[in-house]
Amino acid sequence: MAATGNIPTIYGDGGPLAHIPDDVTIPQFFFDQHHPLAGQALHLRNPAYFIEDATGRQVTADQVRARVWGLANSLHIRWNFGNNDVACVFGPNHVDYPIVIWGVHRVGGIVTGANPSYTADELVYQIQTAKATVLFVHPDSLAIGLEAARKAGIRDDRVILFDRVPGDDHVTISDLVMEGLAQPKRWVEPRLKPGEGKTKLALLFFSSGTTGRPKAVMIPHYAVIANCVQMKQYIDTRDAGKPNDEKLYRSGDVALGVLPFYHIYGVVVSLHFYLFSGLTLVIVSRFNFENMLKSIKRYNAQHLSLVPPMIVLLCKHPAVKNYDLSNVKMLTSGAAPLSAELTNQVARVLPNSGIGQGYGMTETCTTFSFPQLDMRVGTPGSAGRLIPGTACRIMKPDGTWGGIGEQGQLVVSGPSMAIGYLDNAQATAETFKDGWVYTGDEGYVNDKKELFIVDRIKELIKVRGFQVAPAELEGHLLDHPDIADVCVVAAPDDYSGELPFAFISLHEKVRARVAKDAQEEERVKQSIMKYVSDHKTQYKWLAGIEFIDVVPKNPSGKLLRRLLRDRLKEGLQTGRIKLVQPGAKKDRAKL
Repeated sequence: MAATGNIPTIYGDGGPLAHIPDDVTIPQFFFDQHHPLAGQALHLRNPAYFIEDATGRQVTADQVRARVWGLANSLHIRWNFGNNDVACVFGPNHVDYPIVIWGVHRVGGIVTGANPSYTADELVYQIQTAKATVLFVHPDSLAIGLEAARKAGIRDDRVILFDRVPGDDHVTISDLVMEGLAQPKRWVEPRLKPGEGKTKLALLFFSSGTTGRPKAVMIPHYAVIANCVQMKQYIDTRDAGKPNDEKLYRSGDVALGVLPFYHIYGVVVSLHFYLFSGLTLVIVSRFNFENMLKSIKRYNAQHLSLVPPMIVLLCKHPAVKNYDLSNVKMLTSGAAPLSAELTNQVARVLPNSGIGQGYGMTETCTTFSFPQLDMRVGTPGSAGRLIPGTACRIMKPDGTWGGIGEQGQLVVSGPSMAIGYLDNAQATAETFKDGWVYTGDEGYVNDKKELFIVDRIKELIKVRGFQVAPAELEGHLLDHPDIADVCVVAAPDDYSGELPFAFISLHEKVRARVAKDAQEEERVKQSIMKYVSDHKTQYKWLAGIEFIDVVPKNPSGKLLRRLLRDRLKEGLQTGRIKLVQPGAKKDRAKL
């Protein structure tokens, strides 16, 4: 630990950090040059960069480069799509999802990935906020994609399908690739000046920040490259100098790409970091638990990056006993806390695997800590160890700065930090201050540089790793004609981690009606639940409602969420409150 300007600062071990080029784009870094930390990774690997999970089809390095080149050429020729133009990608994972990302980057464009479970209105909001001018759509998401494109003003001829749909005449990615490869190069690839990689935007990924509707986080090319270098330097503290066959992250290993590429964890760790480490990625379109078990065996997958709900299934699903998972050698959990109990349970399910957690945010371009690779099972309850190049400060509740072992808000910095929120100066000023990101998470760092997350100061609800801002749901609910006031808090759930629960004050006439008739109370509750489910994606659906006379607030009008969290806890313990599972249990194996 060091004091910087009299503020105690905790640094990740393993420095100084290797060179991070700041004058290249992401595809230029991965395909056009050689970084010392990559070693022979890209040469020793399996010939396949990707494997399509459903079919076993392999996509080689040469095919990746050709498809990226062809798509870039066609984007420019057809639409003059280029520098700082934005492409929205709507759908689950696909072997061409990385092709779209890198093809857009080749011509200087920006990618924003959208959750395929979004409603049309939610997708319209993302398209318009990001100012996207083309939309790539998976066939499974076509109907909502077309509706949103029309509402958002994207022309029909700028909607591109991942695969051909019978009876539909929209152009496909393969059509564009072939068209681009058949013509001479027409686009001029950006050549960045020194330092420009730190400001040249690569991704606009959405995060709820601390409150409010999702915000477009501005992530430059340098941030993604830096985080890959940081993670690789961290794993080399264990692997460097060992023969390839003895490395934990061995060139030629296979990783299961089940995390969605529209989520920052999936696009940075699962896609780019695994690629940089020389691993072949099995790209899984949609998560289905039993299919995942089959794929681990079919492709001899040694590396799993998962979220806690998937690990719950690994620990509790009866199908697990039918599969030999002894080939798995590393499981990394992220996006939400993994309890010590689940950590120990999954260690028994995967007897030969390292087990650990990482921590990061969209605003930090993912990883800030990484599993302890010198331990088979990471310290229970910890979110891993700080990686090289990171710096952490602890802001205590009284506004003073703490040190090792002291608890407070985590304030972090490093080379992978995002720039801020697009077109939102106020939110940017609240979260990004002088190169530091105020995470809204409360925790501490011990003398081993292990990170522990204790609580969230910010009001986000984490449902299966996805962010739900209470303010977004509250704003929507206040438009319901029966509701006078509302406060949404997190309800604990073994499977999802947390679920949204609403405390609602009804308008006086409705309250009187409900007080006289229990059936009317249930009817109003169902009406409100449906009002949310009709307009919001499934992970934002309410797990329950309790009617209260007055929503508690302080004298300045701020919601007193802690009081209602305590009330919810008491209600769950006594049985007065019972949660419903949004979406029904049959969907649990399909996140």
